[in-house]
This record gives sequence, structure tokens and C-alpha cells, in this order.
Amino acid sequence: MIDITMPRLSDTMEEGVVLTWLKRPGDTVEAGETLVEIETDKAVMEFEAYESGVLSRVLVAEGERVAIGTVIAELLGPGETAPAHEEPSADEPVPDRPAPDRPAPAAPESGAAAGRRPDRLLATPLVRRLAREHGLVLDDIAGSGPGGRIIRADVQSLIGTDAQLDAATSSAADAHVVAPDVAVTSDVPVERPARDVEPVHDPRDPEEVVFDSVRRVIAHRLSESARDVPHFAVTAVADVEELVQMRKELNERLQAAGRDKVSVNDILVRACALSLRAHPHVNGSFRPDDAGTMLVHRRVHVGVAVASQTGLVVPVIDDADRKTVTEIGLETKRLVASANARKLTPEQMSGGTFTISNLGMFGVEQFTAIINPPQGAILAVGATVREPVAVGDDVVVRHRMRLSLSSDHRIIDGALAAQFLRTLTGMLEEPWTILA
Repeated sequence: MIDITMPRLSDTMEEGVVLTWLKRPGDTVEAGETLVEIETDKAVMEFEAYESGVLSRVLVAEGERVAIGTVIAELLGPGETAPAHEEPSADEPVPDRPAPDRPAPAAPESGAAAGRRPDRLLATPLVRRLAREHGLVLDDIAGSGPGGRIIRADVQSLIGTDAQLDAATSSAADAHVVAPDVAVTSDVPVERPARDVEPVHDPRDPEEVVFDSVRRVIAHRLSESARDVPHFAVTAVADVEELVQMRKELNERLQAAGRDKVSVNDILVRACALSLRAHPHVNGSFRPDDAGTMLVHRRVHVGVAVASQTGLVVPVIDDADRKTVTEIGLETKRLVASANARKLTPEQMSGGTFTISNLGMFGVEQFTAIINPPQGAILAVGATVREPVAVGDDVVVRHRMRLSLSSDHRIIDGALAAQFLRTLTGMLEEPWTILA
């Protein structure tokens, strides 16, 4: 028997969600064949079987979240036969994906006809969540799964039926009624007359939205960063009048040659990479296991924060200091497309040494960003705006950009952060040096 376990598909992954089983029990599985789709903390990924065999049992249902290393299925090797399994226990999740010839779930029974329900209802966390979201009470649902387990199809068959939803709503409202029998004061039961109270009304009229894996990890990691990393930020303003003109001329020539245009962000990635090469300690990270050590990375891998359709992700441009602006632009376009399709690989999101977060395209002029651990710094880039500035004795209108560097004060001091920004703004104000 070969155990298929929840794999670690990214460097930050601690648990995963089984989205779709592509094989059913009894199906033959070849090594290298896709077995299941798994949602990690960053993307939806296909998991391939490492060995050939026959899928014996699926132990984790679609939609369930389990920790890394949890056995999610069993595979029979060549010559093996499936052992006889006992009826599933209440703690063992059973897949709720219905077989094609499974009969429709029976309508809920009531009274004595329903028989005695087990003390603990058999239902997966996904089924419980669906029932809760739609105001259904599990006690009122007849399970059609093994051992009377309530499966997803049983809940979904009730969703959308007015009479059943009305009954469910009434049952949900009953949950807000104060228990009529007793009140407990100082551990002594005291009889209290029954009285109905109105359900608690929230004047904000909220809608509960369940986090997906990406949002859960963003919440966890950035809360941890804001809490544990001593942030400080410094801001500088770059006169990017020449950069704007250079980019316009460069893109005209690229288009004439049938090549893709470059963005301001592509130029920024290259400029940051060169500045990190000049100030290697900004390209470092703190070692939490040893308060007296930091890591200074000899390679420059720049992460680009992307607000994809599925949440915030940070694909990484490896060796950005060794690539041209056009190479960075092409790679960034590919990574953004993969991010929107949730097809980024762990390798494309790992190993970053510095991050750029650019909100300029949304009209934001200045902001500070939270460091993406374990990196030591992150650059927040604002919009390029036209402002009146003094040039000698004259006042002229020029394009300017505000840059804020958030740094980990354990490894980066204020003077070093200021020197890095001075180098970076100098390059942006002399943009041809970035292309050299």
C-alpha cells in the first residue's frame, strides 16, 4: 500500500486544500500522471503520482483543508489487493464527490421515522461550513453517505428550495432564543421562565466572506511581519523627467522594431537591482534562529508584488541585475499572466531577496509597505506626477516620483537606507545609466 500525502508545494505552505480529484477509486494511475488538484497558499497546482498503481481509497474530500504530510489517498502497488476497511468513523473524512450512478439523496425524515441520529453528526468541515452559510441545520438533513454521513450533495440539494430554506432560516433564528429552562449563577441552577428575544441584529448588515488559502497566508505572514519585525521607513523624491522622456523614445524604437514596450516598473526593477548590488547589506535578511547573524545574499532576486485576480502574490525576477530592461519586462508579463491564472510554480515565487510594491498605476502618490519576510526591505513606489519645482531661479513643471523604503532595523540602519535611496534616485534621474 502506497500512502499519498499532502505535499509541500511552496516554501511557505503549511496546509493545502484538495480541490479536484482527477482519479476515482479503482482507476489505474501511472507515475507522472496528474492525480489531484491542490490549492496552496499561493496557487492552484497539479500533483502528480510518483509511483504507478491503482487508486484504492480517497481519504480527503474535495474542499477539505489538511496539514502537510496528511495521508489523502491510498494507492495499491503492483500485485497488491485492497484490504477490507471498516465503516468510516466520525473522525475520518470521506470524499463527498458523488459517483455517477448514486441515487438522489432522500428528503429529510422527521419524528420517529428518522430513527436515532448518532451523538456526533458525520459531516466534513466543508459540509458544516456550507450548512452554516445557508442557514441549514445538520440535524434536519438525512445523510446519504457511508454510515449516514452528510455529504456535500445532501446540503446542495436543499440550497435553493424555498420551503426548505424557510424552515432552515426559522431553525437558525431559533438558535438566538435564550434557553428557557435554567440560568446558571454561581454554579447553582436557577429556574427561569421562558421568554423569547429578538435575534441579535447587526446594523452594519455584514456578509461573511471565507478566506481562501492565499488570503489566509497573507493575513498570517504580514501580521507576523508587522508584529515581529522592527519596521522603519524613509522617503525620497526622484525627478524623473528624463526617465519619462527616455521611456517614450525607447518604446517608439521598440515598437518600430516589432518588440514589446517596457514599463516604468520594468525600469525600476533594473534600477533597484543595480542599487542593491551597490549596497549589498540591503539585499540581506535577518536570521531568526540566531539573533547575532544576518545573511547577505550574493545574488539579487527582486520580487514584484502583483495584485492578481486571486489575491496578492510576489513572483520573483531572478538575477535582475544581470538582465536587460526588455528581458525583465518580458519575464514580468509572463509571471503576471501565470499569477492571474493561478499557475505560478513554487520556484517562481521563492528565493526573493527584495520586493517592489508599485501602486502608482492606481494614482497613489505615496505609501509605506510591510516587509515580505524573511527579506530585509521593501520599496513602495508612488505615481509619477507633474509638480512645480525650482530649477535655479525658475519654477518649472517636471515629473516626480516618491519612493518609500521600509527596512528591518535589526539589519539596516537609517543611514544605509538613505544611501540606498540616494543611489536609486540618482539612477532614475540619470536613466541612461540603468540601460548601460
